[in-house]
Amino acid sequence: MVNVKFSNGKTFSADAPVTIYDAAKASDLIDKTVFAALLNGEPAELTQTISGDCEIQLLTFADREGKLIFRHTASHILAQAVLRLFPTAKLDKGPSTDNGFFYDIDCDTSFSPDILKQIEAEMNKIIKENLKIERSVLSRADALELMKDQPYKVEKINSLPDDAVLSFYRQGEFVDMCTGPHLFSTGAVKAVKLIQCTGAYHDNDRSKKMLQRINGVAFPSKQELNDYLAAVEEAKKRDHNKIGRELGYFTTSEYIGQGLPCLMPKGTKLFQILNRYVQDKEEYEYGYVMTKTPLMAKSDLYKISGHWDHYRDGMFVLGDPEAEGEVLALRPMTCPFQYQVYLAEKHSYKDLPIRYAETSTLFRNEDSGEMHGLIRVRQFTISEGHLVLRPDQLEEEFKNCVKLLKEIMTDVGLIGDLSYRLSKWDPADTEKYIGTPEEWDMAEGLMRNILNNIGLEFTEAVGEAAFYGPKLDVQMKNVHGKEDTVVTIQVDLMLARQFNMTYTDSNGQQQYPYIIHRTSLGCYERTIAYLLEKFAGALPLWLSPEQIRILPIGDDQAEYAENVRKTLAKAGLRVKCDTRNEKIGYKIRAAQLDKVPYMLVIGEKEMNSDSVAVRERGTGDIGVMTVSEFMARALEENNNKVIK
Repeated sequence: MVNVKFSNGKTFSADAPVTIYDAAKASDLIDKTVFAALLNGEPAELTQTISGDCEIQLLTFADREGKLIFRHTASHILAQAVLRLFPTAKLDKGPSTDNGFFYDIDCDTSFSPDILKQIEAEMNKIIKENLKIERSVLSRADALELMKDQPYKVEKINSLPDDAVLSFYRQGEFVDMCTGPHLFSTGAVKAVKLIQCTGAYHDNDRSKKMLQRINGVAFPSKQELNDYLAAVEEAKKRDHNKIGRELGYFTTSEYIGQGLPCLMPKGTKLFQILNRYVQDKEEYEYGYVMTKTPLMAKSDLYKISGHWDHYRDGMFVLGDPEAEGEVLALRPMTCPFQYQVYLAEKHSYKDLPIRYAETSTLFRNEDSGEMHGLIRVRQFTISEGHLVLRPDQLEEEFKNCVKLLKEIMTDVGLIGDLSYRLSKWDPADTEKYIGTPEEWDMAEGLMRNILNNIGLEFTEAVGEAAFYGPKLDVQMKNVHGKEDTVVTIQVDLMLARQFNMTYTDSNGQQQYPYIIHRTSLGCYERTIAYLLEKFAGALPLWLSPEQIRILPIGDDQAEYAENVRKTLAKAGLRVKCDTRNEKIGYKIRAAQLDKVPYMLVIGEKEMNSDSVAVRERGTGDIGVMTVSEFMARALEENNNKVIK
């Protein structure tokens, strides 16, 4: 007897094994939108046989797991099209992603935009052929024979354990090694688009061959594809890499290097606004003390912390690390530096918690293919902090770290775009971490309980922890849908022991403190990028590098305009005068293109009545006001950090 419970509450029973499709069809749950399932939580094809009691969730393209299965079938169609056009091409891997799919390919032909069009046309032919997709399992010998002309597949087979299940999927003449699952047939993929071809190292290893990565998207209908492409065009307009340069926030130079952007005056002013705001909030509202520590240190420091063994590939080492004598490296984190501040004095349990904060410039050796504008760079600055505390203080201090980040993200207007992830260690890859399984279980358990007590909704991810402890990663997507970490809050029960950091408890005994590593705003450069994209360059008044632009109509009003500027500037507003010998329409247009929140037009009438004609960004003319009336309006909006 087979008993099936569907996610909508329906049940089904049969005397013999049946497929997921047959069980769903008998329960009137199948329509053309259903193409896969979760069988006891694991992705499965509709053709999979059910031989025991189970729970089933049917999947459509609306489900994340459904999208991944759908797009993975599209990646096989892509590989098949490439081999039809370029039979000697060598296939590496072709997974689905949250945004589409890709396939890494070794081919003598460069996949130019014209070639991609040819491949896309061949993919559409394969879709029209509606080829049935069938799974099979082979012995290792048969698998190696089948893949003998595909060296990357052979390498993969040989890397698997002896008892690994070697499954393959065939569609027409094409067969690929794959764990699946897949759709019924190629015809289920109704619309595809190849986006671009980039470079990618085999196994993401820079010492190995550079391959060509073809990126694409796939949808169940042409309309969904067209909607997606329209959204992509809108995203391009909002991409901070475009508008940030156009508006003069940052620039790059090939003479300086990739991943090393230069903030221009506007970008620097925005950085300063954010930095002053964060430092004041941390110091005066949350009781942090500021430190300023070096940008580099001897390898000895990183060896104590564990960065040398667990993070050296991501560091910039100055000189030959194998040579005799002193070896320096730029810092990838500030924690071991701030620990030296703690170690410079003795501490009692009454001193704790101590909350160290620092505006920290850090350096990480990112891969060239990962870098993008201000979001992922090799030198960046974060609102870093480390809290040294007693175990009984952990929950309260962690809650306050979450409270602080939420207040900051609310003020800057990004709170609604955040998601939360508990990043855990990977017990199957213990070489990446310090500490014992018991210590990790304890640290992760403490963090999970705190998050549940806060009532924070979060997902969990294995293998995303820092090498010394679990993290709450606060995630955000850019306009292209790629997710990055904005803020982290980490629980660390281990590094204090590494550095012999202690405090005297109430019994006079020496104890190791707990440590919270955290950021509040996160990386300033990345936050600037997200702000530019969120507001399409039209930043809220309190964040705008230039808040007000005064536009005198003629030279006769220049002196009055300057007096108005001084009055507003003295009140703390950021204001400029445009006294160029241009028509007023030209000046207004220029201010609009620069995304200035307020424009104050001054003619003879305004000059004679101590007033200004106010234009608001996005609204237009909102009337004539006295200077004092406008100043009160602007100051209220600025001081209350209004997000429009």
